[in-house]
Amino acid sequence: MANSLLIAGDLVPTQSNTDLFNNADIVRLLGGELFSLWNSTNMRIFNLEAPLVDKETPIPKCGPNLSAPTSTIKGIKALDPTLLTLANNHILDQGKGGLNSTTGILNNYGIQYVGVGNNLSEASTSYTLEQDGVKIGIYACAEHEFTIATEDTPGANPFDPLESLDHIQNLKTTCDYVIVLYHGGNEHYRYPSPYLQKICRKMVRKGADLVVCQHSHCIGAYEKYEKSVIVYGQGNFIFDRSESELWKTSLLIKVIFDNELRIEYIPIVKNGNVVNLADEKESENILKDFHKRSLEILQDGFINRRYSEYASNNHLMYLGQFVGFGKWLSRIDRYLLKGKLAKSRYNKKQLLAMQNFIECEAHRELLLKGLKEKL
Repeated sequence: MANSLLIAGDLVPTQSNTDLFNNADIVRLLGGELFSLWNSTNMRIFNLEAPLVDKETPIPKCGPNLSAPTSTIKGIKALDPTLLTLANNHILDQGKGGLNSTTGILNNYGIQYVGVGNNLSEASTSYTLEQDGVKIGIYACAEHEFTIATEDTPGANPFDPLESLDHIQNLKTTCDYVIVLYHGGNEHYRYPSPYLQKICRKMVRKGADLVVCQHSHCIGAYEKYEKSVIVYGQGNFIFDRSESELWKTSLLIKVIFDNELRIEYIPIVKNGNVVNLADEKESENILKDFHKRSLEILQDGFINRRYSEYASNNHLMYLGQFVGFGKWLSRIDRYLLKGKLAKSRYNKKQLLAMQNFIECEAHRELLLKGLKEKL
């Protein structure tokens, strides 16, 4: 029998299903069919998207500060993960104490993890799975948000094109296969950006056999590139935070190691506060749309055109933040006034300066350093 690995997306125990995690009621969390499938593989990986703490100590950031009670470790352990990835944009939401609480309890329960550390060197360390003499290297990294490790502070492993690509290349020299779990991309956007596609393809050229982009909270598209596979968004695993249509479907990625690497996509659906294996009709529709998007991104110019439309529809959100509008004024301006307030605050010369400060490496580095010092 060939070795197989299941890769699932983001998992966060929430108030609606904390009791199920506390009681390790995995059959309820997954449903009977998904429970059987989950346990039919040799290895299982998913992304733990929230620190496990009993006392919240939220860091200053934009966006939600996630957490889950330490008692939910019982359900996480019952899922029998071979490895967890912690390289994401929420693992430091409750500060250094929250990260230490999480890694401490994982260590106590004998659960292996990758993608975080007390410093950048530790966080960037990969993990090697071995089954029947087959070595599978796992490299986990995240885009730069508020939870990134530095040379002397703890956090998640950042994607750094000057370092991460070398890490992948070096890992390939010691492993039969390399899988990269990349936490990044645009939330609720089903296609790769031009830059995301570029870096994922570069990861393949450096030795990755499979690149899986998580974080988007929706199913995206996939691409067969050279002899490897890139998945641009697989959706959540167990994360009951939204009733958006985007959150209601996701994929498990089954990786089969049988002389070569083979990929299967298994649709799952959110059902209230739990997830289930999709039925035949649901699976057919989910995979049909998934394959359709995957064909679209192969068309010349499609990714650029689609991303230009996406950017045009979303740039007012950024302008509103730069102006200093609050949540409701920003929404009123965007949806009712079509951005007239934000646009009136900047002339063309000011917008060009803003573009330069963000686009130019030297300006961006100085701006970010100044903001961090100020904050």
